[in-house]
Amino acid sequence: MSRSFIFSSESVGEGHPDKVADTISDAILDACLTVDSKSRVACETFVKSNIVVVGGEITIPKIGQKPIGNVINIDKTIRDAVRGIGYVNDDDVFHADRIFINNYLTTQSPDIAQGVDAKKAAGKKTAEQGAGDQGIMFGYACDETPELMPAPIMFAHRLGRQLTKIRKAGKLAPWLRPDAKSQVSVEYVDGKPTRIVNVVISTQHAASASHKLIESFCIENVIRKVLPKRMLTKGTEFLINPTGKFVVGGPQGDSGLTGRKIIVDSYGGTGRHGGGAFSGKDPSKVDRSAAYMGRWVAKNIVAAGLASRVEIQFAYAIGHPLPVSVHVDSFGTGAISDAKILAAVKKVFSFKPADIVKQLNLLRPIYSKSTNYGHFGKINDKDITWEITNKADALRKAAK
Repeated sequence: MSRSFIFSSESVGEGHPDKVADTISDAILDACLTVDSKSRVACETFVKSNIVVVGGEITIPKIGQKPIGNVINIDKTIRDAVRGIGYVNDDDVFHADRIFINNYLTTQSPDIAQGVDAKKAAGKKTAEQGAGDQGIMFGYACDETPELMPAPIMFAHRLGRQLTKIRKAGKLAPWLRPDAKSQVSVEYVDGKPTRIVNVVISTQHAASASHKLIESFCIENVIRKVLPKRMLTKGTEFLINPTGKFVVGGPQGDSGLTGRKIIVDSYGGTGRHGGGAFSGKDPSKVDRSAAYMGRWVAKNIVAAGLASRVEIQFAYAIGHPLPVSVHVDSFGTGAISDAKILAAVKKVFSFKPADIVKQLNLLRPIYSKSTNYGHFGKINDKDITWEITNKADALRKAAK
């Protein structure tokens, strides 16, 4: 008997308040890594109305005890990030040139640094670099899309990218504004995505744009341009700006906070999430780097043909260089047993925090590229190293 179900995932645009916060946090992180690749950064951002608040801990070893402001213009970094999103319209309350910025960034706690740094300290069990925090991380991959990602979240991201592409081009729809959300519901039969049941798009717009114009534009120039034609049926329902009006948006309409879109950032709810946010954190924080590692491992398992769907989980203790556990689940899709997949993974990959950074070349100012439309599934950017399937052959050999 065939089993069918419907699964939905959402994405959000660059102008969504939470993504504005993520974008600012990652812009500050990249600015620090540009000055010193060994920077330690944990930057949180809050946005509301015309206010931006940044706080957290930053240590840039290269400048010693000098103020961060001597080498990084935090205000300019924030305003440039907001300008890049597109909050530059005359009627924007949250406007790149008119926002008020409150800066509460301090240096990293020496207690945390002592546990993480690659040197022996009193009470520390090893001289190797340890994890920047305790926690659990998951990686996931499946063969539903060319990106080896779940179909619902990838389709939702495609809609968001298309909206942004049109908006920033400016000519086709000058009434589009930065805040937007998308959602796609996909019917699965026997574990395979077969059709799109409904599509939801809510996009901020100028007051002059009619609902009829927005609806027809989004269906023809966004949905039908980027979603698979074979999966759009006569029964597919399109819900465009369901409330009828979306003029007040962004931080003017709602508050935003770094790390509040972790399911959008990962697998859209299909794969599990350890709970730690990504944006604003340097790669010594395993919330980010180990989640990237998990994706790299899972994607290579699927690319190697060892499973068509797989999830990997591992966990860390702060200051300790080795994961305290590693687990693989292929959900019954494995060409070999999960135990054999795990054994092959342990032969090919190292999960020590320092090795993760080295294997994925993470000490670079690349993180603003990851902020929007998911941290996973970006296969056309060589800087997104955790999407490269360069270990598939080694895994196949190890599995034999």
